[in-house]
Amino acid sequence: MKDFKCRCSAIGQIMTNDRSGKQMGKTAQSYCETWIKEQLYNSKKEFSSKQTQKGNECEDNSIDFFADYFGLGMLMKNEQYYENDFITGTPDVVLPEHIIDLKNSWDCFTFPLFDNEIPNKDYEWQLQGYMWLTGRMNAKLVYVLSDTPAHLIEKEAYYWCKANGYDEMDMDIYHKFAERMTYKDTPANLKIKVFAFARDEEKIKAIQERVLLCREYVNELLTKIKL
Repeated sequence: MKDFKCRCSAIGQIMTNDRSGKQMGKTAQSYCETWIKEQLYNSKKEFSSKQTQKGNECEDNSIDFFADYFGLGMLMKNEQYYENDFITGTPDVVLPEHIIDLKNSWDCFTFPLFDNEIPNKDYEWQLQGYMWLTGRMNAKLVYVLSDTPAHLIEKEAYYWCKANGYDEMDMDIYHKFAERMTYKDTPANLKIKVFAFARDEEKIKAIQERVLLCREYVNELLTKIKL
Protein backbone atom coordinates (compact mmCIF):
# COMPACT_ATOMS: atom_id res chain seq x y z
CA MET A 1 0.00 0.00 0.00
CA LYS A 2 1.25 3.50 -0.81
CA ASP A 3 2.26 5.90 1.96
CA PHE A 4 -0.47 7.97 3.55
CA LYS A 5 -0.82 11.48 2.14
CA CYS A 6 -3.45 13.96 3.21
CA ARG A 7 -5.67 15.94 0.85
CA CYS A 8 -5.34 19.66 1.59
CA SER A 9 -9.07 19.89 2.15
CA ALA A 10 -8.69 17.41 5.03
CA ILE A 11 -5.61 18.82 6.75
CA GLY A 12 -7.82 20.48 9.36
CA GLN A 13 -9.21 17.06 10.23
CA ILE A 14 -5.87 15.38 10.83
CA MET A 15 -4.64 18.34 12.90
CA THR A 16 -7.22 17.69 15.62
CA ASN A 17 -6.01 16.50 19.01
CA ASP A 18 -7.59 14.57 21.86
CA ARG A 19 -8.70 16.26 25.06
CA SER A 20 -5.19 16.18 26.45
CA GLY A 21 -3.98 18.11 23.43
CA LYS A 22 -1.06 15.71 23.06
CA GLN A 23 -2.42 12.86 20.94
CA MET A 24 -4.32 12.58 17.67
CA GLY A 25 -8.01 13.21 18.09
CA LYS A 26 -10.86 10.96 17.03
CA THR A 27 -11.49 13.07 13.93
CA ALA A 28 -7.91 12.56 12.76
CA GLN A 29 -8.07 8.84 13.46
CA SER A 30 -11.36 8.53 11.63
CA TYR A 31 -9.89 10.23 8.56
CA CYS A 32 -6.97 7.77 8.58
CA GLU A 33 -9.38 4.84 8.86
CA THR A 34 -11.41 6.13 5.93
CA TRP A 35 -8.22 6.58 3.90
CA ILE A 36 -7.23 2.97 4.53
CA LYS A 37 -10.64 1.71 3.39
CA GLU A 38 -10.39 3.81 0.24
CA GLN A 39 -7.10 2.08 -0.59
CA LEU A 40 -8.17 -1.43 0.36
CA TYR A 41 -11.50 -1.34 -1.46
CA ASN A 42 -10.44 0.99 -4.29
CA SER A 43 -13.43 3.19 -3.54
CA LYS A 44 -13.50 6.86 -2.63
CA LYS A 45 -15.89 7.97 0.09
CA GLU A 46 -18.21 10.58 -1.36
CA PHE A 47 -19.82 13.38 0.59
CA SER A 48 -22.55 15.62 -0.74
CA SER A 49 -24.84 18.23 0.74
CA LYS A 50 -26.83 21.14 -0.57
CA GLN A 51 -23.97 23.41 0.52
CA THR A 52 -21.32 21.46 -1.40
CA GLN A 53 -23.62 21.20 -4.42
CA LYS A 54 -24.01 24.95 -4.53
CA GLY A 55 -20.28 25.44 -4.04
CA ASN A 56 -19.38 23.14 -6.91
CA GLU A 57 -21.95 24.56 -9.30
CA CYS A 58 -21.16 28.21 -8.56
CA GLU A 59 -17.37 27.90 -8.52
CA ASP A 60 -16.67 29.21 -12.04
CA ASN A 61 -19.08 32.13 -11.65
CA SER A 62 -17.51 32.99 -8.31
CA ILE A 63 -14.05 33.15 -9.87
CA ASP A 64 -15.40 35.51 -12.56
CA PHE A 65 -17.17 37.62 -9.93
CA PHE A 66 -13.98 37.93 -7.86
CA ALA A 67 -11.93 38.85 -10.93
CA ASP A 68 -14.47 41.47 -12.06
CA TYR A 69 -14.79 42.98 -8.59
CA PHE A 70 -11.04 43.55 -8.27
CA GLY A 71 -10.45 44.37 -11.95
CA LEU A 72 -8.17 41.40 -12.53
CA GLY A 73 -9.35 40.58 -16.02
CA MET A 74 -9.90 36.90 -16.73
CA LEU A 75 -8.81 34.38 -14.12
CA MET A 76 -8.53 30.77 -15.15
CA LYS A 77 -9.57 28.02 -12.80
CA ASN A 78 -6.60 25.84 -11.95
CA GLU A 79 -6.92 22.23 -13.10
CA GLN A 80 -3.42 21.13 -12.11
CA TYR A 81 -3.13 18.51 -9.39
CA TYR A 82 -0.25 19.09 -6.99
CA GLU A 83 1.50 16.56 -4.79
CA ASN A 84 4.55 16.32 -2.55
CA ASP A 85 5.75 13.68 -0.10
CA PHE A 86 3.07 14.57 2.45
CA ILE A 87 -0.01 16.18 0.92
CA THR A 88 -2.03 16.55 -2.29
CA GLY A 89 -4.40 19.17 -3.63
CA THR A 90 -5.83 21.28 -6.43
CA PRO A 91 -6.15 25.01 -5.56
CA ASP A 92 -8.89 26.99 -7.27
CA VAL A 93 -6.60 29.68 -8.72
CA VAL A 94 -2.79 29.79 -8.83
CA LEU A 95 -1.18 33.16 -9.56
CA PRO A 96 2.53 34.03 -9.69
CA GLU A 97 2.59 35.47 -6.17
CA HIS A 98 -0.34 33.84 -4.38
CA ILE A 99 -3.10 31.28 -4.49
CA ILE A 100 -6.84 31.92 -4.25
CA ASP A 101 -9.48 29.56 -2.94
CA LEU A 102 -13.17 30.40 -3.09
CA LYS A 103 -16.02 29.29 -0.83
CA ASN A 104 -19.66 29.85 -1.75
CA SER A 105 -21.85 30.61 1.24
CA TRP A 106 -25.18 28.80 1.30
CA ASP A 107 -27.11 31.98 2.10
CA CYS A 108 -26.68 35.48 3.50
CA PHE A 109 -26.90 34.17 7.06
CA THR A 110 -23.86 31.90 6.64
CA PHE A 111 -21.92 34.56 4.73
CA PRO A 112 -19.19 35.95 7.08
CA LEU A 113 -19.97 39.62 6.48
CA PHE A 114 -18.80 40.83 9.90
CA ASP A 115 -16.00 38.34 10.61
CA ASN A 116 -12.49 39.66 11.06
CA GLU A 117 -10.97 36.20 11.24
CA ILE A 118 -11.54 33.10 9.12
CA PRO A 119 -14.71 31.52 10.53
CA ASN A 120 -13.59 27.98 9.70
CA LYS A 121 -9.97 27.37 10.69
CA ASP A 122 -9.88 24.19 8.58
CA TYR A 123 -9.75 26.46 5.54
CA GLU A 124 -6.59 28.15 6.79
CA TRP A 125 -4.94 24.73 7.09
CA GLN A 126 -6.14 23.93 3.58
CA LEU A 127 -4.58 27.05 2.11
CA GLN A 128 -1.33 26.57 4.02
CA GLY A 129 -1.18 23.23 2.25
CA TYR A 130 -1.82 24.83 -1.12
CA MET A 131 0.92 27.40 -0.54
CA TRP A 132 3.32 24.61 0.38
CA LEU A 133 2.44 22.60 -2.74
CA THR A 134 2.71 25.55 -5.11
CA GLY A 135 5.64 27.38 -3.51
CA ARG A 136 3.54 30.51 -3.04
CA MET A 137 4.02 32.79 -0.05
CA ASN A 138 0.55 34.32 0.18
CA ALA A 139 -3.05 33.18 -0.02
CA LYS A 140 -6.52 34.65 -0.26
CA LEU A 141 -9.56 32.84 1.05
CA VAL A 142 -12.56 34.36 -0.68
CA TYR A 143 -16.17 33.92 0.43
CA VAL A 144 -18.77 34.72 -2.23
CA LEU A 145 -22.53 35.05 -1.84
CA SER A 146 -23.82 33.71 -5.14
CA ASP A 147 -27.34 33.19 -6.44
CA THR A 148 -28.50 29.68 -5.60
CA PRO A 149 -29.01 27.51 -8.70
CA ALA A 150 -32.67 27.14 -9.68
CA HIS A 151 -32.88 23.40 -9.09
CA LEU A 152 -31.62 23.82 -5.50
CA ILE A 153 -34.17 26.55 -4.89
CA GLU A 154 -36.83 24.22 -6.23
CA LYS A 155 -35.71 21.47 -3.86
CA GLU A 156 -35.88 23.77 -0.85
CA ALA A 157 -39.35 24.97 -1.81
CA TYR A 158 -40.54 21.41 -2.51
CA TYR A 159 -39.35 20.09 0.85
CA TRP A 160 -40.99 23.03 2.63
CA CYS A 161 -44.28 22.38 0.84
CA LYS A 162 -44.20 18.66 1.69
CA ALA A 163 -43.41 19.39 5.32
CA ASN A 164 -46.30 21.82 5.54
CA GLY A 165 -49.08 19.71 4.02
CA TYR A 166 -49.03 20.74 0.36
CA ASP A 167 -49.76 17.95 -2.15
CA GLU A 168 -47.50 19.60 -4.71
CA MET A 169 -45.16 22.54 -4.83
CA ASP A 170 -46.93 25.87 -4.70
CA MET A 171 -45.42 28.32 -7.22
CA ASP A 172 -46.02 31.33 -5.00
CA ILE A 173 -43.93 29.64 -2.33
CA TYR A 174 -41.27 28.80 -4.91
CA HIS A 175 -41.00 32.47 -5.87
CA LYS A 176 -40.64 33.44 -2.23
CA PHE A 177 -37.77 31.00 -1.89
CA ALA A 178 -36.24 32.31 -5.11
CA GLU A 179 -36.36 35.89 -3.80
CA ARG A 180 -34.76 34.75 -0.55
CA MET A 181 -32.00 32.69 -2.18
CA THR A 182 -30.86 35.06 -4.96
CA TYR A 183 -29.07 38.36 -4.54
CA LYS A 184 -29.17 40.20 -7.86
CA ASP A 185 -30.11 43.52 -6.23
CA THR A 186 -27.52 43.23 -3.46
CA PRO A 187 -24.46 45.51 -3.84
CA ALA A 188 -21.33 43.64 -4.88
CA ASN A 189 -19.40 44.68 -1.77
CA LEU A 190 -21.94 42.81 0.35
CA LYS A 191 -21.37 39.59 -1.60
CA ILE A 192 -17.62 39.16 -1.26
CA LYS A 193 -15.32 38.77 1.73
CA VAL A 194 -11.57 38.25 1.44
CA PHE A 195 -9.25 36.89 4.12
CA ALA A 196 -5.58 37.31 3.18
CA PHE A 197 -2.73 35.66 5.03
CA ALA A 198 0.86 34.54 4.56
CA ARG A 199 2.58 31.19 4.46
CA ASP A 200 3.43 29.98 7.94
CA GLU A 201 6.44 27.68 8.09
CA GLU A 202 5.57 26.55 11.61
CA LYS A 203 2.16 25.38 10.42
CA ILE A 204 3.74 23.58 7.48
CA LYS A 205 6.17 21.86 9.82
CA ALA A 206 3.23 20.85 12.02
CA ILE A 207 1.47 19.35 8.98
CA GLN A 208 4.56 17.29 8.14
CA GLU A 209 4.79 16.00 11.70
CA ARG A 210 1.11 15.12 11.80
CA VAL A 211 1.24 13.26 8.48
CA LEU A 212 4.11 11.16 9.87
CA LEU A 213 2.03 10.46 12.96
CA CYS A 214 -0.90 9.48 10.75
CA ARG A 215 1.36 7.05 8.91
CA GLU A 216 2.27 5.42 12.21
CA TYR A 217 -1.42 5.07 13.07
CA VAL A 218 -2.18 3.67 9.61
CA ASN A 219 0.59 1.08 9.98
CA GLU A 220 -0.76 0.08 13.40
CA LEU A 221 -4.20 -0.52 11.92
CA LEU A 222 -2.81 -2.46 8.97
CA THR A 223 -0.85 -4.67 11.35
CA LYS A 224 -4.04 -5.50 13.21
CA ILE A 225 -5.65 -6.80 10.03
CA LYS A 226 -2.41 -8.54 9.05
CA LEU A 227 -1.59 -6.59 5.91
